[in-house]
Amino acid sequence: MPSPSSAHWLSLVGSIWLQTVNGPNADFPVYSSQLKELKHITQVQLNFLAFASDAGKLFGWFSGVAALYLPLWLVAFVGAAFGLVGYGVQYLFLDSAGLRYWHLFLLTSLAGNGICWINTVCYLLCMRNFGSSSRVAVSLATSYLGLSAKVYTSLADSIPGLVASGSKAKTYLLLNAVVPMLVAVAVAPSLRVVELRSEASTESDAAFLVMFAITLATGACAVVGSIGSTSGSGGLSSREHVISLGVLLATPVLIPLALRVRESLNKIRATKRENRIHDLGADDDAGAGAGVVIDVGGAGPESKEGDGDGGVSEKPREEIGGLRLLRKLDFWLYFFSYMFSGTLGLVFLNNLGQIAESRRLGQTSTLVSLSSSFGFFGRLLPSFLDYYSAKSGYSISRTGSMASLMAPMAGAFFLLLNSSDFFLYLSTAVIGTCTGAIASVAVSATSELFGAENFGVNHNVVVSNIPVGSLCFGYLAAYLYQRAARGSSSHQCIGAACYRETFAVWGATCAVGTLLCAVLYARGRRRRAAPPGEVIRTARASPA
Repeated sequence: MPSPSSAHWLSLVGSIWLQTVNGPNADFPVYSSQLKELKHITQVQLNFLAFASDAGKLFGWFSGVAALYLPLWLVAFVGAAFGLVGYGVQYLFLDSAGLRYWHLFLLTSLAGNGICWINTVCYLLCMRNFGSSSRVAVSLATSYLGLSAKVYTSLADSIPGLVASGSKAKTYLLLNAVVPMLVAVAVAPSLRVVELRSEASTESDAAFLVMFAITLATGACAVVGSIGSTSGSGGLSSREHVISLGVLLATPVLIPLALRVRESLNKIRATKRENRIHDLGADDDAGAGAGVVIDVGGAGPESKEGDGDGGVSEKPREEIGGLRLLRKLDFWLYFFSYMFSGTLGLVFLNNLGQIAESRRLGQTSTLVSLSSSFGFFGRLLPSFLDYYSAKSGYSISRTGSMASLMAPMAGAFFLLLNSSDFFLYLSTAVIGTCTGAIASVAVSATSELFGAENFGVNHNVVVSNIPVGSLCFGYLAAYLYQRAARGSSSHQCIGAACYRETFAVWGATCAVGTLLCAVLYARGRRRRAAPPGEVIRTARASPA
């Protein structure tokens, strides 16, 4: 079976680093309250700014079209440039009265669109460079997107002079503008599609296991840092924590380096072997001229019937794209179930700043770091399932996985009706985990439902539900908040009642999304005519 080489793994490392910094909008809750005071805007206007970042995704399909004609490193560079302009201009002119609200909206939308360009590059690299292991590679890369908020808050807390500069909003805007561009420039040489070579997959398996170990250690470091700051217990300082996190994020590059050394040693051995064979051949020609016929096992037609694992390849799924996509009932079930779950979770995370303020929590960044760290593990979970299900010969339904993730998420929203801070932290961790997992599973679900040929455009059409849901659910939350704050001189709402109605509506909406996704899963299972159950046994060839 074709196995990834050092060049393929280097592209995965580049994708991981890009994904780690490709969530600059995730730190918006940390500085949203200060931005609200600085620009004298209402809660509704603030929610529209959170929506603006998602609004850029309405045009995310442009990145899918661009990836068909432009090299992937250039597509990533365009996305980083959009973020540099969008956040950079806000940083330079935030204190100026000339920077109007509509300027903020348009600049934030531009930066939000840039996120789509970088995501498209990462998805396509993983799908094209890892063949049958593409699901695992995609899940691994996208899991690091969940760390974005944690990385940005850690950088802001640890770099001398940034926090001391006086404006928290300007600190995060500067990081959001500069960091993705620096990373995009650094990894540009690795962002290329490389043909898979035919080799035993043992070294690829070992590389994935090492990658899982590194990823788990990185997530554990992030969670420990978040929980430590939540409890206020002693431990690593901010600078020590960001250094340890940085070392763990850099560690994956050792995998392609080790594979490159191994490839070089193999080439040296192969060259020496060829020279010995050449010398022996010369001696034979001088002798009796006897010939030796070497039968290379497995080179005949029979060896091509299965892959290296003895499995029968899947029948190609129907490729759907363009307007045909919009005429499919499955698309709309998928669209709305995603909107009523994953998108709803993102809206909750965007409102964490105001929720923490209404509960009089001192450190908003702690709550954001907690959601980011658990979101990372949520995004990582599907990669474990993909890896071990592939090894055991089972294929897990993506839509079934999404439905099972939506149910606890709906329960977490109802838990938020309790005014206890413990339930706030618990629900934030659950919603962060489920939101991250749904976003990761959705990448593979899109290709599972509609094929991989038009994936770049199709998935960006699917994620257009994010700005639609962000507008609807965000406006609802802002309207109910302002209604609760009516009569207050500061136009601020304090207490658990500020978001009680909002959490009830969101919980009911997520329950509806769970039902829609269950229907989508049932339709798919009926089409496959497989035995009942969420886990479907794939066909395997009998041993030779």
